[in-house]
Amino acid sequence: MAPPASSTGGIGGLLKFVAILIGLFAPIVYLLEQNLQSFYIFEPEQLHSLAKRGIAAHGNDTRAIVRYIVDELASEVGTKSHINLEEEWIFNNAGGAMGAMYIIHASVTEYLIIFGTAIGTEGHTGRHTADDYFHILTGTQLAFVPGEYEPEVYPPGSVHHLRRGEAKQYKMPEACFALEYARGWIPPMLFFGFADGLSSTLDFPTLWRTTWVTGRQMVLNLLNGKF
Repeated sequence: MAPPASSTGGIGGLLKFVAILIGLFAPIVYLLEQNLQSFYIFEPEQLHSLAKRGIAAHGNDTRAIVRYIVDELASEVGTKSHINLEEEWIFNNAGGAMGAMYIIHASVTEYLIIFGTAIGTEGHTGRHTADDYFHILTGTQLAFVPGEYEPEVYPPGSVHHLRRGEAKQYKMPEACFALEYARGWIPPMLFFGFADGLSSTLDFPTLWRTTWVTGRQMVLNLLNGKF
């Protein structure tokens, strides 16, 4: 039996609307994609140097390293108006791994957080629309990709660069904290960040805090001219 005309008409109208939206936004996204570099206020090399200087100054004192990093970023002309000075720690469950994060910066094209755990964790990195630079501050991170027989090992002072579109298994065998920097399209990454909370932990207070702090920082940065 053929579906009612009103039903087919409704589906056709919806598909037409979606096609129009794609037609309108595809050129805009393409243009922005070609100019993403112009929106960045952080550089991986700058953050790597900063992380190493923090480690050299404070050794295994993670709290002091974090404060050193935030204080310097808050004093730099190009970044000081885009830094969250309030150390708001939030649980983070993603890809089966669990830790906590402090969001230093969040905008449409970049985020900078401290991520880590005092007891170790393991999971899937996710496959993202941004390059991710994991600057190890204390502890060690291990990573694995199919086809390899030995782990990638990242000690303090090193950087684990997860390239856009790639995915790995990762593990922090014991206490480990890192300065994590992502550059690219940040909003699509949020689905990965919320998936475990919505399907597994059902920790809605944490989901709300994550949404509130991330959204607040993104809006504040947009109002401050940072895309």
